[in-house]
Amino acid sequence: MRNMPDISGIEAVDTVRTKHNDSLFSIGNNILLKNKYGIWELYIEGDGLERGVVNGSLTRELMQKQEIAFMTKIGSMVPSAGYQNFLSKMIGWFNRKIYLHIPEEYKQEIYGISRYALPQYNSFAPAYARMLYLHGAHDIGHALQNFMLVGCTSFAAWDTNTEDGNLLLGRNFDFYAGDEFAEEKIVAFVNPDSGHKFMMYTWGGMIGVVSGMNEKGLTVTINAGKSQIPLIAKTPISLVAREILQYAQSTKEAISIARKREVFVSESIMIGSAAENKAILIEVSPNNFGVYEVTNSDQLICSNHFQSEAFKDDKRNAEAILESHTQYRYDRMKELLANNNALDPEKAAAILRNKEGLEGVDLGLGNEKAINQLLAHHGVIFKPNERKVWVSANPYQMGAFVAYDLDEAFEIFEKGSNFKSVMNASEIIPADKFIYSEKFKDYEEFRQLYGKLHQLVSNEKLVKTEDLEKLIQLNPNYWKGFALAGDYYYRQKNYKKAIIYLKQAIRREVASLTDLRYLEKMIAKSTRKL
Repeated sequence: MRNMPDISGIEAVDTVRTKHNDSLFSIGNNILLKNKYGIWELYIEGDGLERGVVNGSLTRELMQKQEIAFMTKIGSMVPSAGYQNFLSKMIGWFNRKIYLHIPEEYKQEIYGISRYALPQYNSFAPAYARMLYLHGAHDIGHALQNFMLVGCTSFAAWDTNTEDGNLLLGRNFDFYAGDEFAEEKIVAFVNPDSGHKFMMYTWGGMIGVVSGMNEKGLTVTINAGKSQIPLIAKTPISLVAREILQYAQSTKEAISIARKREVFVSESIMIGSAAENKAILIEVSPNNFGVYEVTNSDQLICSNHFQSEAFKDDKRNAEAILESHTQYRYDRMKELLANNNALDPEKAAAILRNKEGLEGVDLGLGNEKAINQLLAHHGVIFKPNERKVWVSANPYQMGAFVAYDLDEAFEIFEKGSNFKSVMNASEIIPADKFIYSEKFKDYEEFRQLYGKLHQLVSNEKLVKTEDLEKLIQLNPNYWKGFALAGDYYYRQKNYKKAIIYLKQAIRREVASLTDLRYLEKMIAKSTRKL
């Protein structure tokens, strides 16, 4: 907590933000504007400290909104002030050596941003330390696999599988930390004083990369793997991905950067290379390192399990394949790619938005077996050879995929005084019609009602029978509504009703073997109680 980066010269950095209107701000050549699709476009340049301070000043409200969303989430999970105090000490201890694993440049950038963090959370941890912690939140989120905060699916295709033979990549980033967390998205264009210019799709206060492409046509996306709960923080995966994006221009250079960093969770990093017209997976864990390349194939699929030889005998990985929904999503993606020859960005968007299961089976909306689980923070499509990218507008990956040309965007930004969106309007992929349907409205109502009823059932409070029935009617093919009703009636000692609903849940597509075992156990317990 006491370690600080070198901040000499910070006084010389211009922090005076000009507010042109509610959706346009600038500091010198740096700019933040909101386009008509609700996506913020950010351009920053300079060294680490300069980028951080300017980023923090320009995006302060967006960053503070993310911080409130995240800290409120922690508050709802740990409501007691005493436990929160204990948690802050535990997190401090867990992160005690994180500064040893983060490059000085990124510590300076995070420090610059932290100057605009909310002072009301300083009792939890000082601003700079808190911002370091938040860069490891993705890692912690998926290490606690039971919370299943992350279940991303991505693919790459090239040669005979795409319309022009060039590499095309698509990914869903299924990181969920509450609705507020996903409201304000930022497509950031970064022009650093060292390394390559790059874009990334991100949120306020985040300098790490989860989805991005650099000026050399190298793309990076991260996919969580099955991890043990770590004992000490090392390099957050998003900062490993950031370093690759900023400093690599080939798969070989990406592997070299990933190999030198110590991580504290397991992760697949998909690297796409325009120069090589192919994609690979770099698979990392605290004690292992592997690279997976497809042979005799023009496509690469990544869900949330490892595929390289290095992880062939990894017990956790084998467990993830057997017990979770990662293999199911892998197989579904394979099926969708086989049915979509000559892939182009529009077909890629349709794949990322697909809600059905294998052979088109109805999974119910929001099922973790689906490629589109209707909770993604975003979807992204890359065409690296042309330096083009499409990023999804709200909601989830169902809003319009807004197009950008990296070369054109940087050319416009570097000229300065640009107060217009740099999106490529002629190549925008329209929003999915599904979001205007009654079915989608029902699903959104289902989500809200499920959250409310789940809390009541967990706290053993009374629930209205008509509310449980309404929940099921809103999403009748989804197993979770029936499972919640079954749990409720079991707690109410109405074992006959519990069995009816639990059996209905089992008749649907249950997300994982772990969930199926739970339902079977509850049916057996209810039967014994009768």
